[in-house]
Order: sequence, then structure tokens, then C-alpha cells
Amino acid sequence: MSQKIDVRASPTTSCSASDVLGRPTWAEIHLDHLTENFRALRTRVGPQVKILAAVKADAYGHDAVIVARHLEELGCHWFGVALPEEGIALREAGVTRPILCLGGFYNNQAPLLLEYELTPTIYDREMLERLNAAARLRGLIAPYHLKVDTGMGRLGVPLAELEEFLDRLDSYSHVKMDGLLTHLASANEPRQDEFTRRQIERFHRAMELVRRAGYRPTYYHLASSAAIYAYPESWGNMVRPGGALYGLFSAAPELRPVMSLHTRIILVKTVPAGAPLGYGGTFVTRRESRIATLPIGYQDGYCRAFSNTARVIIRQRYAPVVGRVSMDLTLIDVTDVPGARVGDEVVLLGEKDGLSVTATELARKAHTISYEITCGISRRVPRVAV
Repeated sequence: MSQKIDVRASPTTSCSASDVLGRPTWAEIHLDHLTENFRALRTRVGPQVKILAAVKADAYGHDAVIVARHLEELGCHWFGVALPEEGIALREAGVTRPILCLGGFYNNQAPLLLEYELTPTIYDREMLERLNAAARLRGLIAPYHLKVDTGMGRLGVPLAELEEFLDRLDSYSHVKMDGLLTHLASANEPRQDEFTRRQIERFHRAMELVRRAGYRPTYYHLASSAAIYAYPESWGNMVRPGGALYGLFSAAPELRPVMSLHTRIILVKTVPAGAPLGYGGTFVTRRESRIATLPIGYQDGYCRAFSNTARVIIRQRYAPVVGRVSMDLTLIDVTDVPGARVGDEVVLLGEKDGLSVTATELARKAHTISYEITCGISRRVPRVAV
């Protein structure tokens, strides 16, 4: 016996969870949890340290506009994006607080930075020349934050080359160093404690060199989520939380997950023992079973690695994912879930009825980290602020 459900229009971020129409698959962004996490971080670092909220990568998949608008209301001082395009989207959505482009900018984007009042991270002389030229044409003094490489090995002026870099800054009259930053590579790795402390020491050395050269940046920052909790000496006068804001930082149990992922059963059928399920028949039923189909798949960011390994929450019970997760559909075994039927809500990520499926749990099954789980939820899945 099988059941079907009608599918109509798609939900938008302005609707409530109960209003979801169309394909019944959506992600909820829990603003109360975001508020709690922000205030916990605010308490942690104290009133003298400003907070730059990392909202790059669409706020780790949580919807940067929803997150930034809410955090702006809470008094967040800065926002950090990876690309100027991300910053422009926030400005066009009405976000007014300062925005730092952590990845710098590309090609001919310097005029856009000035137009949208975005502050770039600078890590080589060519970028500085382009920013200076664009600011000169507009008759402006453009602020920037200088990045120093203290051991991450990605972006940044190497510490060994910093003095030479500083010696030539006087030739750029239309820019102003308003911040100094670096990135800690292993602050979340206790076994790398010595390396992290060396990075912090190198940053303090960079601060000395900058001040000796006559520059007084407003902001000094190097601490992301892990360092906020493990290395108070790294706070500077601004910190850059990302995962901690979204409740993805397990070292701080008081932080609550901000995203949950939901769908509804669209079909239930009874299959006999010995029935192969899904592509390749990787799961074969050992008994007569009730199998439910969910309208979500790896195109939505529900990873193929969850095939035959993940679990979901339905009717106050866990139910296993069976067979391979396909592009648009996933199967679960509801044999042991009494009364499971078409239309029942299923939680694939989040908490319900005292049960939980965490991003960390899913990350272990996919051999990755929790950040990739939420970042991977595609834009085909509507975000609903609740």
C-alpha cells in the first residue's frame, strides 16, 4: 500500500515553518539560538573587544542576509565576507555596519569596494596599488586591513618581509591602514599548542613593527572561534567568530545550533524481505519493511556519504537512512516507527522531541567537519527564519 502527497509552490525566507508549500524540504534558521550564541561570545570577550561576525560563504550556509540583519540589530560591530560580491549583497539588503573582505579583492573590483563602502584585506603590493589608484580617482582615503602571514601559509605578507613592505607605504597617499590581522592555523588543535603560541608571538612582533613604522591601525585581530575560547591572549581588540556563532563549535557546549534541516515523507510503501533498495541495491531488507521516500538528496547538500549510515528523527524516534542517497530523493526505514505516514515531518539535522542529529555527527559519517555540512546545504533548500 502506498500514499502520495501533493507538491506546490516553494517557501520563502519570510514564511514560517508551518507555511512551507511546494516541495516540503526546508532549513530553519533559529534566530533565538543565534541571539544566545552572540551574547555568549559578547560575555566571553567583554565589552572592550569588538566582534566581527564571519558571514562569508552565505553565513556558513545559514543565509548571510538573515544572519547579518539579525546580528546588526544585536549590535554586532563588523561583518566578514570572503568576496566583495558577498559584501555587495549585504549592502543591497540594507546592512550598514562595516564589512571586511577577508579574501581581498580581484582584478578591477577596487572601485566597487569604494562604491559599496567595503574594507579590503590587503596582502600584496599590487592590491594596494589598485586600491590607491581607485581612491585617488574618487578623491578618497580608502581604509584597509593589512594581513600578515604568521604561519598559515596562505594569504598575507610574510613576517620576514613586513619591514620592507612598510618602508614603501608612504608612496600610497590615498589609502589608510586601519587594521592588522593574521589567521591562526591550528587554534582548535591542542597538539599544536606550541605552533599556535608562536603564531601569536609573531603577530605581536608584527604589531611592534607596524607601530615602529609610524602606523596606528584601529583594529588588531587574529582570533576566530577556537582561539576565542582557547587563547584569550589572541583576542586583540576585535575577534572573528564564525562556527561558534552558528553553534558548530563543540568545545563550547553552551552554544546552540542555529540551523536545522527538515523535510516530509512523500511516499510510504511496504516491501518484502530480500528487496534491494536504491541505486546499486546497496541495502537489502532483512524483513518485510515499511520504506518512506523523502524529497531531498545530494543536490540539496544531503551527502551521498550518508547512504546506509545516517539517521533521522520522526515521530519521537530515530529512523535509519537505507540505500544510496540519490540526487533528489532519500529512503528511510520506518518499520519501527508506528503510524509513520505521508506528510510526517522528518528532521535530518537538528533537535526534536529530546532527540538530536548534529552537524558533527553527520560530519563524521562524511569524513569532514561540521562547517562543510551546513555550507553544503544548497540554495535549492529555502531558509526559513524562525
